Amino acid sequence: MLMRWVAVGCWSIFVMAAALGQVRLPSLISDHMVVQRDMPVRLWGTAAPNERVRVRFRGQEIATTADEKGRWQVTLPPTPAGGPFDLVLRSGDSEIVVRDVLVGEVWVASGQSNMEWPVALAMNAEQEIAQANDPQIRFFQVPHRVAETPQEEVQGEWRVCSPETVKNFSAVAYFFARELRQHLKVPVGVIQATWGGTPAEAWTSLPTLQSEPAFRPLLDRWAKILAEYPAARQRYEAELQKWQEAAEQAKAQGKPVPPQPRPPLGPEHPHRPANLFNGMIAPLTKFTIRGVIWYQGESNVGRAAEYRRLFPAMITDWRKAWGLGDFPFLFVQLANFLARKPEPSESAWAELREAQMFALKLPNTGMATAIDIGDAKDIHPRNKQEVGRRLALVARAIAYGEPIVYSGPIYERMQVEGNKVRLFFRHVGSGLVCKGEKLTGFAIAGSDGKFVWAEAAIEGDTVVVWSPQVLKPVAVRYAWADNPEVSLYNGEGLPALPFRTDAPKEGQ
Repeated sequence: MLMRWVAVGCWSIFVMAAALGQVRLPSLISDHMVVQRDMPVRLWGTAAPNERVRVRFRGQEIATTADEKGRWQVTLPPTPAGGPFDLVLRSGDSEIVVRDVLVGEVWVASGQSNMEWPVALAMNAEQEIAQANDPQIRFFQVPHRVAETPQEEVQGEWRVCSPETVKNFSAVAYFFARELRQHLKVPVGVIQATWGGTPAEAWTSLPTLQSEPAFRPLLDRWAKILAEYPAARQRYEAELQKWQEAAEQAKAQGKPVPPQPRPPLGPEHPHRPANLFNGMIAPLTKFTIRGVIWYQGESNVGRAAEYRRLFPAMITDWRKAWGLGDFPFLFVQLANFLARKPEPSESAWAELREAQMFALKLPNTGMATAIDIGDAKDIHPRNKQEVGRRLALVARAIAYGEPIVYSGPIYERMQVEGNKVRLFFRHVGSGLVCKGEKLTGFAIAGSDGKFVWAEAAIEGDTVVVWSPQVLKPVAVRYAWADNPEVSLYNGEGLPALPFRTDAPKEGQ
């Protein structure tokens, strides 16, 4: 139970500082931080119980009184972008000066390994690192942490972007921030809260999961895991001891060491529902942000029907936790991965990508697709530059209101015309474009539901699809595979999103 002790210990130190009469700030409010421009900014901390606390920033001073436990919070009025500034806090005889504070755009970057993937492992890493010298970009990395209950504090520090600091920061988040800097001309701060290989339920609060009957099987499965954990842990420790003996013997004999047994799932596992929300997201929710960028879903492949509800529920959950309204929540659709199959077939990856699109029904959401920039042999494609650029396009349109094309063509409706199907799209931009000798990746089916590869042609802002094998078509699919052929784009170079006209209805 070390993690629980650490969580309690951090908060105990926080409270002890208040009891001693010292004004104290959380790690998020520290030197080099970026605070959100043009929005009320919340600041909080501790002091002596009932002590007066004064906060001065950009020529304005706000005072409040700590409660009986020493906790206090103030809200700074909106200010335009600028800096650097000093933030001065006084309580009793103590004073804190937070230096080099910028006012600009603040985003949270979260998800699993493709968001966590560092600049040092991205495409052209050496060149990117050498050029990453922009003091107007700042990073805060939240350490991996699980917790059974929502936490108040995270450890970490704001770091100024430089070749030395950027190496281990999220590549997608850095390239996203770089794009915003170039177009908005204001400081950008990114708070990274990521953990590779984790499912969406771990990032969602327990009350939200408990409120939806569709998530009951998920919670029941984990209730069973936790009930069986003590016995599973005992078995694991016995197996581990046997393995250690076998490993030593193998080494002595010059033989291969047998695989080490894996520890069982348990209360402190990062896959446990709500564990990461409690430990890594809840402590951030007082900090004023513009929005969230998210790259996750690989760990939920195979549970697309559940994800259609889970992902929108998680987005709504975070918005409620922050209390800033429907802030922009932008996400990446899963990239192409795994081998191509010779015939049209079902695809768990395609179903998860479709499930991600269900979240676009929520206000102020946007999606950047990566269906054409993945790597069939690597779940971690290295071209994070284009992912960051496409996310920034979505942000510029949705968060900042720029009248730009930010999405590839999205299927809207179909029309049967004899033995052909005409497909209509939105987000066609300056027009539909074929990349390659001809359109590929389309499949068509009749009433028997058997899909075959189809011919396709662009006609204006529509695509016409047909096959001599299907005389009475009823459905069309495009890029419906783990690693599909991708040929349809708009004139702005953004790929059409995968789709099936026989998609499940909402609630199915």
